[in-house]
Amino acid sequence: MIDTARALGKILPPPGLPRALAAQNALWGVGTGTFLAGSVVFYSLYVGLTPVQIGVGLSAAGFVALVGSMPLGHLADRIGGRQAWAIGAVVRGVAFAVYPLAHGFWPFLLLMCVQTTAETLSTSGRVVYTAAAVPAESRVRVMAFNRAYLNVGWSVGAGLGAGALALDSRPGLLLLVFIAAAASALNGLSVARMPRVAPAAVPDGPRPSPWGVLRDLPYTAGSAVFGVLWLHAILWNDVLQLWVITRTDVPKPVLGGLVALNTVLAVVFQVRATRGADTMPGVVRLTRAAALSAAVACPVAAATGMTHGWLTVALLLVAVILFTGTELWVSAAQWFVQVEVPPAAQRGLYVGLDKSVQGVTRLAGPAGLTFLVIQSGGWGWWVIAGIFAGCAVAVRPVMAWIERTPRTAELPARSP
Repeated sequence: MIDTARALGKILPPPGLPRALAAQNALWGVGTGTFLAGSVVFYSLYVGLTPVQIGVGLSAAGFVALVGSMPLGHLADRIGGRQAWAIGAVVRGVAFAVYPLAHGFWPFLLLMCVQTTAETLSTSGRVVYTAAAVPAESRVRVMAFNRAYLNVGWSVGAGLGAGALALDSRPGLLLLVFIAAAASALNGLSVARMPRVAPAAVPDGPRPSPWGVLRDLPYTAGSAVFGVLWLHAILWNDVLQLWVITRTDVPKPVLGGLVALNTVLAVVFQVRATRGADTMPGVVRLTRAAALSAAVACPVAAATGMTHGWLTVALLLVAVILFTGTELWVSAAQWFVQVEVPPAAQRGLYVGLDKSVQGVTRLAGPAGLTFLVIQSGGWGWWVIAGIFAGCAVAVRPVMAWIERTPRTAELPARSP
């Protein structure tokens, strides 16, 4: 009985609000995973868009997220995390539900921008609400459970999306958007019923511009380090798969197994990866581990271009494990920095800064990394490994700079 309880404790979040938060993250993941599994097919076959139009829409959405992250994070601080999360999720659900009416490029573009705006607001709200509602000593662990359950929901949604696509019909395509719409709307309505947490107090006087956070140079430098480390996601999701297809003799179905391995590892080990992520020295240790793990993964991946058969598969498994380690460690480290370093009244704004910096790397990353790896014939893996190694060296002085720099003084919370 004791062993069973201990095992459940590793899988289930603590009862109460942490478990409710994990469930809502799973629901969010179901909607997102369902739609992304067949979004391009839906845009092409149902809406009738060309590949170029789809690409323009996706780029516009990326630009909206890049420019809107800080203002929308600031809005989440002002209205409260729960309200921002709920409003964003409901509006996102409505946007999904209206997609079938978008017959043409301009309605599609408008809905894409509305959906992205709502998603950005909701994401900031989730972080702000979690940080405000959960005690400091357990915040990072709760956020790890949230991320693990988000991955579970994502996987379930991907399965639902694949099933809808297997119907190979217009009703199947409609099922994609309606499942996503229902999951997102239900998520928003459920969040609205969660315990209320008053927005953190802010100083009286003129409201500072959300862009003023860029003057916090130490935090911006930390965001840049994390943003570079998150390039590993592009390497894993896009570049490595292109490398496998074009430069190795591995059968394409192996890619599905690699994706499954990444998902399982992320779900099982995300909470364990947060050990030590409750102090700044722990953040330095985890961030350095993430950087070194990615740096080692790159030459391992490069070696698969010179091997054959099962040895290539084995090296790919090692590379995936290393990239997954980067994902888990950098997530845990950044969560602590996001919720403990900024003033409580500006957490959403600082999260928005992180998202904007990551947006810049994500816009430039796919083309740059693909050129370095694929067009170079493989030597680019070593350049990228050197960049990650540089992050491992930089993280200690950057985090020390963040820690010794005072930020806006926090005021006592106002009475509700």
